[in-house]
Amino acid sequence: MEEQVEVPSYFVCPISLHIMRDPVTLPTGITYDRDGIERWLLTAGTCPLTKQPVPPDCEPTPNHTLRRLIQSWCALHADHGVELFPTPKPPADRARVAELVSRLCGATSSAGLVDALRELRDVAAESERNRKLLAAVPGAVDVLAAVVVASCQDAKAACDEALEIICSLELSEQCLARLVERNEGLVDALVATLQRTNTTSRAYAALLLEAVTAVMSSNRLVSLHEEVFVEVVQLLRDKVSNPATRAALHVLVGTTSWGRNRVKAVDAGAVPVLIDMLLDGPDRRGCELALAALDRVCGCAEGRAALVSHGAGVAVVGRKVLRVSEVASEKAVRVLRSVARHAATAAVVQEMAQTGVVGKLCVVAQSEQCGERTRERARETLRLHAWAWRNSPCLQPHLQALYPSC
Repeated sequence: MEEQVEVPSYFVCPISLHIMRDPVTLPTGITYDRDGIERWLLTAGTCPLTKQPVPPDCEPTPNHTLRRLIQSWCALHADHGVELFPTPKPPADRARVAELVSRLCGATSSAGLVDALRELRDVAAESERNRKLLAAVPGAVDVLAAVVVASCQDAKAACDEALEIICSLELSEQCLARLVERNEGLVDALVATLQRTNTTSRAYAALLLEAVTAVMSSNRLVSLHEEVFVEVVQLLRDKVSNPATRAALHVLVGTTSWGRNRVKAVDAGAVPVLIDMLLDGPDRRGCELALAALDRVCGCAEGRAALVSHGAGVAVVGRKVLRVSEVASEKAVRVLRSVARHAATAAVVQEMAQTGVVGKLCVVAQSEQCGERTRERARETLRLHAWAWRNSPCLQPHLQALYPSC
């Protein structure tokens, strides 16, 4: 539509090459659309056109005159399909954000707390700049975490608002680590939120749980309660949302290397849920994460027993080899090697041949699609039960020819 009308060049943002909705001017004298230049300055400290340095605390000056000219021009050409731009809201300043955080600290009632949180949420939702300001206000994230911990049982509305705000912020690993250290009850609060029926709250709790467990010390990870794994597995079972499912898988992968967390996950029912996920045919990343989680839990006897006792466990893992990605193949071969090495009863050995797993391993052992370590794991797995598989009628003739070299 804009192609039908010649747009004045000085209405166009040098970054986006679109008409500016909220023109702002840097100290260098160059005007940009606010959204474009703020995104630019998050990663670069220079003016895009002049290459001159821009101070980190620079506040671009709104160009009201140019904005009014753009709005008048858009109105004049509305009949040609030019979009009318509303007057943008003024961005929040640091003082305003700090004042809202102070209101949270001083709230004397649940209603007052929720009102302040909602206002802060709206401010954070307006722009990436506002979210960056909020994260930079001293103590702001700690206050929000404290609200989550204190409100998860009684003032659930406040807990939900605080969770949404925290999840909207791009917090650094250092900030998340400090958050965990200063709020010992945070994980318990997240588990309590996962136990609720509100799917949106559960999704936000899962996202934050993924973030905090990723930065926890090994001592904290070892002492995670069984309830963490029960709720994470239930989240997978309930299929709350794709982001929540991914977060739950990341939690399983990231925590089950420590202490008895593998056994806790198995006791929570992780293995059949992960197998069912693979049977449902998840997307590439979902499949990789599910196989990575299975690889983790099959590091213990309980996990391997749960896998081989599932009617489709061995077969579905074998089916993902060479069909999804190199990462998925590597994880699946690791799982199969673990089963063949530590849980291979006569029935399991026979099942691996009958379901085509042995044939897949023969192909992997010779395939350039897989890394050398994966090929060696496949050859190692084949050698473990050569006596049972060498003459299996289930192997195709050309694979039997390859087999002796494995």
